[in-house]
Amino acid sequence: MADVEKMEKEPFVKELIDSGEYQSIMKPPITFGMRSGRVYLPVGTDCGEHTTGDCEELLVFLIGKGIAIIGDNNREFPIGAGKVTYIPPQTKHNIKNTSDEPLSYVFCVAPAISDSEK
Repeated sequence: MADVEKMEKEPFVKELIDSGEYQSIMKPPITFGMRSGRVYLPVGTDCGEHTTGDCEELLVFLIGKGIAIIGDNNREFPIGAGKVTYIPPQTKHNIKNTSDEPLSYVFCVAPAISDSEK
């Protein structure tokens, strides 16, 4: 952790674009380990089932509506503009646009810290 504390990163502001399916926002070496991007899902599409491995993920929904399908039991959660979703490490999930308008969200993926590292 000492090496990370010595590193200096610069703050920045980045404009989000309204088209395309994916826009990278942050990833190493710009950050210490967090990755972030903006996802744009057209009507009737999804991001595809996946996990973020040993990382945890936060989704911030900007526009649209849909469902988040999370976990081995495929639990469904309603999502949409103004909502936030947390996904623990090693958890499969998919985001589906079930509305008649585009669905867009920002994701932030960061390495999970164990209790022993706190």
